Amino acid sequence: MVLQSIWFFLWGLLWAVFFMTDGFDFGIGTLYPILGKTEEDKRMMINAKGPLWDGNQVWLITAGGVTFAAFPLVYSVMFSSLYTALMLILFALIIRGVSFEFRGKIDDPRWRKIWDTTIFLGSFLPALLFGVAFANIFQGLPIDRNGLLQGNLLTLLNPYGLLGGVLFVALFTMHGALWLCIRTEGSLQARAAATARKIWPVELGLAVVFLVASWFATSLYGNYLAYPALFLVILAAVAGLLGIRIFLAKEAYVKAWFSSAATIVGATFFGVVGLFPNLFPSTLRDTYSLTAFNASSSPLTLKIMLIVVLLFLPAVIAYQIWAYTKFSDKVTLTDLLDDHAY
Repeated sequence: MVLQSIWFFLWGLLWAVFFMTDGFDFGIGTLYPILGKTEEDKRMMINAKGPLWDGNQVWLITAGGVTFAAFPLVYSVMFSSLYTALMLILFALIIRGVSFEFRGKIDDPRWRKIWDTTIFLGSFLPALLFGVAFANIFQGLPIDRNGLLQGNLLTLLNPYGLLGGVLFVALFTMHGALWLCIRTEGSLQARAAATARKIWPVELGLAVVFLVASWFATSLYGNYLAYPALFLVILAAVAGLLGIRIFLAKEAYVKAWFSSAATIVGATFFGVVGLFPNLFPSTLRDTYSLTAFNASSSPLTLKIMLIVVLLFLPAVIAYQIWAYTKFSDKVTLTDLLDDHAY
């Protein structure tokens, strides 16, 4: 049971890191039509995340790979019951990546307009659908004994699921606005900071509503009431949310971004901690639920995977730290003249 518990935690951690890193990419893309007033603004927004966005998606591949290898039954049920939503996310991510490369290939406003639209859709839809998917996992899905969803895509679009989707969009747009504050300057930076200040009360309100709704729509609070020390997870998310406002007022944008990162990680772990040991709870019958203990791979597989992770994960983290440090300078108009710029 120890190995299953460790991998349950690592599973949640990988998703949290993915949301923390790729979240600002989604946020920038969602804000693209709002803050991208000119062609220079749009290119600066793309180049602000340009060297990092594809590396950030490695965490998505890793999280999916861990689900497949450590909890294969969960992987199979997830991709059958949430097939439509996950395929929409996949197509959106593919279109977004293509858009970055293609929009500058032809000097035609109509051509760029097409790819500008797909950049927005390829960022907004994953942010919304990831939130909808995870909120439904938190709430539980009507999964039968054979792992089949007794419903369709509309089943996922319930009030709690949609609330989770809107919350994720707010979290990521805040994250993206703060990243633009760090990587840009001038009027674009000023508009990004003003946008972040407008998003904050909305994010706060959505977070409060989501926490209250979770009390009625889910059983997440069971673990928290059994082990009150776990409420520190929620307090960490709240502290991060308050930190955003404090550091925004001081124009300490790097600290505000890390506060936003803490909020996203805390929000993710709020659900992960509340779920344990469930990975895919069923609302039809508890015995149909998939847990870390009844859906995991063999202990030998989990042990080998853990050794591999301990050996290679530090290298991945070191590389990503290097990449973020290497591309930490502000994007300027001069940078847009470089042949390697988007």
